[in-house]
Amino acid sequence: MRLLLVEDSVPLADELISGLSRQGYAVDWLTDGRDAIHQGASEPYDLIVLDLGLPGVPGLEVLQKWRADGLSTPVLILTARGSWAERIEGLKAGADDYLTKPFHPEELQLRIQALLRRARGLANQPTLEAAGLHLDEGRQCVSRDGEEIQLTAAEFRLLRYFMLHPEQILSKSHLAEHLYDGENERDSNVIEVHVNHLRRKLGRAVVETRRGQGYRFGGSGG
Repeated sequence: MRLLLVEDSVPLADELISGLSRQGYAVDWLTDGRDAIHQGASEPYDLIVLDLGLPGVPGLEVLQKWRADGLSTPVLILTARGSWAERIEGLKAGADDYLTKPFHPEELQLRIQALLRRARGLANQPTLEAAGLHLDEGRQCVSRDGEEIQLTAAEFRLLRYFMLHPEQILSKSHLAEHLYDGENERDSNVIEVHVNHLRRKLGRAVVETRRGQGYRFGGSGG
């Protein structure tokens, strides 16, 4: 899952990027509201974490511009302690959730997980479940029929994306765009390697190949 973090505090951003990267997220980071308006609308982010106190263009105006232009990406806003008016204005402007500074990094991670599930219509699931698999996002492993199966970091990232998009046909280029940040080269051949690794661990039928189209998770073979 690819996230955009818009935060002008370098120490906080460094801490958040480190924690989110360990959780398997690809994170792009911006510090200025002017850059965020363009990049947030032009890149395929799964979720955006937006600070309201930004230089250039305030975060609230950035959010209003995104929503006015039809951007539906989930947005979690960060606000200063006690600024209830900002929280209300942010929610009115189209924010999906908010978090008050200071906060524990784990709370941010859990809120992100919840927003991503809600965006896919899976809000009532305490854990990700699809195709008979149960994904533990905290421990980055998967289980089936009570048997735990270990995953590498890359396999976890790919399987989580598949499980959030069951039965959908996803091209290699689409997967690469959502699994890597803007700084890393997106090699679709690497996706094929990781798909094959998942098949060896979970069975070939779990990920179906659609010739000339891509992959479908939860398929019946390929």
